[in-house]
Amino acid sequence: MKIKELGMDDRPREKMAEKGLGALSNAELIATMVRTGSKKDNAVDISRMLLRSAGDSLITLSGMSVKQMCRTAGIGPGKAASVAAAFELGRRCAVESSTIDKVSITEPAMIYRHMLHLMKGLAHEECWVIYLNRANYILGKERLSSGGTSSTVIDVKMIIKNALEMLASGIILVHNHPSGNPQPGSCDIKQTGILKKAAETFDISLLDHIIIADDRFYSFAEERVEVMH
Repeated sequence: MKIKELGMDDRPREKMAEKGLGALSNAELIATMVRTGSKKDNAVDISRMLLRSAGDSLITLSGMSVKQMCRTAGIGPGKAASVAAAFELGRRCAVESSTIDKVSITEPAMIYRHMLHLMKGLAHEECWVIYLNRANYILGKERLSSGGTSSTVIDVKMIIKNALEMLASGIILVHNHPSGNPQPGSCDIKQTGILKKAAETFDISLLDHIIIADDRFYSFAEERVEVMH
């Protein structure tokens, strides 16, 4: 059945206009981005199938790539891109609304909660760096790399260059483990040591390296890890 053949309460856009966004189910919200159906299924049905492919989990769906979404019948690159873009906007909105930039960072859990919005559910690794002043207030943050499922390469020269430009006194490295295991590997420890040594050359402190694995995290500072370089 096509969307226009459904009852008024079953048409996502009309339902949204009448009752507000909160009245829509997850599938109906996704259908407003999918927009059109196929010869076999309407937009809501396709959205339900897309959700089902993610185990009915919005977090899992938010971490799916455009290519993965396109495996669902009726979802092409354009529709998948719209859904992916909506999730990315949500992540950015969550970070922007955070008040962490206005307080001094005193514990790794503060960074974990702040960055979880950006990294939860990702199927690939991302590496971020956070720049802080002497009072441990955040000056800025940036994504260094994105891609891969088992390792992240750190561009030490770029981190130091940006830290100097921001007049940062400290930096915190953050990356995720899609595997769900936050324990650092030998490569994580080695690269942390290389960055720590380079930063010290310019009187910049590597305050911590935090590995996020959705509901858990690992802090080099808390665990007092001896890094190699």
